[in-house]
Amino acid sequence: MEKSTIIPTIRYKDAPGAIDWLCKAFGFEKHMVVPGEGNTVAHAQLVLNGAMVMLGSSADDEFGKNLKRPEETGGYNTQTIYVIVNEVDEHYRRSKAAGASILLDIQDMYYGGREYTCKDPEGHIWGFGSYDPWHKE
Repeated sequence: MEKSTIIPTIRYKDAPGAIDWLCKAFGFEKHMVVPGEGNTVAHAQLVLNGAMVMLGSSADDEFGKNLKRPEETGGYNTQTIYVIVNEVDEHYRRSKAAGASILLDIQDMYYGGREYTCKDPEGHIWGFGSYDPWHKE
């Protein structure tokens, strides 16, 4: 499988908690976690079905000065993450059971595939679906 050269990166107020939740709710696996000072995460890589996201704790550093978490923008996101999953209905049930806030309920899409959109506990928006834009159904 070819690896993506675009990897979303997110900052969390509670990165250790976010990592645990993302693994439980969405099925990510820890690829690498670099602890920071005082129960923070300097850098983490989570994987799911050949895809990767990177994340870390919010910090007032050169990179962090340019980012705002949803709670700092009135709940608004300026981008979302879409992840292709095989068993969308099962993934939806797992996410919902873990407390994901469902924004767009699971549905068949007019352009193909089945998907849903939700927020994680810190307000980041995630979409999960079977639609694969690389391989038309």
